[in-house]
Order: sequence, then C-alpha cells, then structure tokens
Amino acid sequence: MTKTTRYREIEVAGTPRDMGRQLGDAARDEVRSFCEVALERLSQTMQVDSDQAKDLAARCQPFAETYSPDSIEELQGIAEAADVPFWKLMLLQIRNQFTAEPDSGCTSLSLPANAERGAIVAQNWDNDPALDPFTIVLTRRPVGKPALMNLTQVGLIAYVGFNEAGVGACLNSLPAPSRPLGVPHYFTLRELYEASTLDEAVNAIQRAERAIPANIMLTTPEGPANLEVFIDDVRVLRPAETSWITHTNHCLHPDFCEYNEQFPELIGSHPRKVRIDALLDAGTSEFSLEEIKTALRDHQGHPRSICRHDNDDESTGFWKTVFSVIIETEQNRMHVSRGTPCNSPYEIYQL
Repeated sequence: MTKTTRYREIEVAGTPRDMGRQLGDAARDEVRSFCEVALERLSQTMQVDSDQAKDLAARCQPFAETYSPDSIEELQGIAEAADVPFWKLMLLQIRNQFTAEPDSGCTSLSLPANAERGAIVAQNWDNDPALDPFTIVLTRRPVGKPALMNLTQVGLIAYVGFNEAGVGACLNSLPAPSRPLGVPHYFTLRELYEASTLDEAVNAIQRAERAIPANIMLTTPEGPANLEVFIDDVRVLRPAETSWITHTNHCLHPDFCEYNEQFPELIGSHPRKVRIDALLDAGTSEFSLEEIKTALRDHQGHPRSICRHDNDDESTGFWKTVFSVIIETEQNRMHVSRGTPCNSPYEIYQL
C-alpha cells in the first residue's frame, strides 16, 4: 500500500472545551494510541513506569492551570471525548521533562519577505519516525483569539505552526539546565500563538515558570527572530550581518555559550549550523522557495546532515527527518514534506 504524502487535516472551533471535544471525537484512536506509545517510549528509554509518569503529570498540572486555564480546559475536552484518563493527556505535554532532548536534532531558519515571496520560518524536524501516524495538521479557531494552524502530534496543546496574526514558530532542542517541575513547554508555545507582535510572543514565554530549555525560531510582523529559552531567562536573537537567522541545537547567545561545554553536542549541531549558513550565504539575495527546499534537502556530513536519515548510530540512529516544513505566514500556509524532503514532495496546507 502506498503511503499518502499528506497528513490528515482536522479543524475545530469554539470554546476551549468545545475544541477539545471536537478533536477527541475526530481523532479518538490516534489520541489513545499516542498516549500508549508515549508511555511505552518512556519505559523503554528512561525506565519510567506509569506510576512515575502519572505522579509527574499530577505535580505539573497546577503550574499549567495557573499559567493557561484555557489549555487545561481543551485537554479535558479531548480526554472526555477520546475516553482517556486526563493524566495521560498531561503526560504528552510533559514527557520531555524526563529527558534533555525535547525536540531532537532539528535545523531551523527564518527569512524576511522579499520581492518574490513573503516572510518564511522553516525547519527539518528530526525525531522518532514512530510519531508519524499520530501527526496531523490541526486548525483551531478559538473564540476571541487568533486562528492557528499546527503541524502536531494529536493531543499536544501546540506545536510547529503559525497564527493568522503573522507569528510562525519552529522548534529545536537546546541542551541546557532543566528542572523536574514547571509549566510544560507546549503550554508556553500555545500562548505564543495568541501573540501578534514579537514583544507579546516573548512575554508569553517569559511569564511562565518553565521546566525545560528550548529554542523557538520565529517569523513575526517585526521580522525574523529566535528565542533561546532557558528555565530562568529568555534571550532574543535577531539577524545581525545577514537578513536571516538560523539555529541548530546549541546556544548562540554569548551569555549562555558556556552550556555548550557542559552538555553533549546533539547530532553534529555545530557543523549543521555552519552548513545551513553556508547554503544561505551561497544563495541569491532573493532566496526563492525552491532554494530553501534545496537547503533543507542537503546531505553534507551524512548521517549528521541537515536532511537526516536513519543509520547505524546506537543512540540516535533511528532518528530521521520525519517532516520538513516551510511556513509562509503572510500567505497563511505551510509547505510540508511527510518524510525526508529529498524523497517526499512538499504539500501545501492552507489556513
């Protein structure tokens, strides 16, 4: 059977509880399966049993409720409609708090608009291919808030995507200090999608008592930006010598580069950063959509390349580029390859 090149598309609207129930109804089997796979992966890779997972989910819930009660309401709606225990939905949001690698070895970039196209934020998402069956393109139309489209695993409160206010976000792991309890990363990301300016996006992250570090690559009405998010600080990086900005999986802000010596390098992060910068430097000043796709298909340094394939590495060889995404916020659309972009076509999803 030929695998489809498009992800399933679901749209929900209304109050947080309504949207959760609609999503739970539409993707009941995927929600249940994803919950079980997440618990199974924690058991296999981190030796975390269901009692430990349930306990951490319960202890993080008050942080999440204080920070974003609407997000809790939506998850409760999903749990009700999909008939799964609420703690398993919370576990999906906090499973990265058991490990320092929340979004694996991704490469991201943000470019301003030019004469040919609008502003772009893009990335290759390198992760466990077992997550592909639970990945959907989800449009939410909440009451009184911007509509948003996410490329996400079903059951997560937010992931890669954009809102209709012109804010788009891609995600990278950022090895740095963490703590066991706090507001889950995906809750802060969901609040970011309620922003319409860079300052509002930064504030959405800063006001959370965060548990883990992360990197968030942005396109905003003010132009490209990158947030290096630490548990007690947020640093904003803007383009300096170029019009664009890139990031892989190590700290770039000088205040926190010391962490690069304290944590193991994640899948050739430094060489991937050098390579993506070189590819953009070698491109035309206009950076067409096709040039960006070509950069994301690059295999120099394989198997630690921008376009990643499974290989013989014992610890990370099963990771691959599960999808590649290019977000055009001004056009309210995403170009997504389901699988490595060298072998899979980019499909368009329109808000």
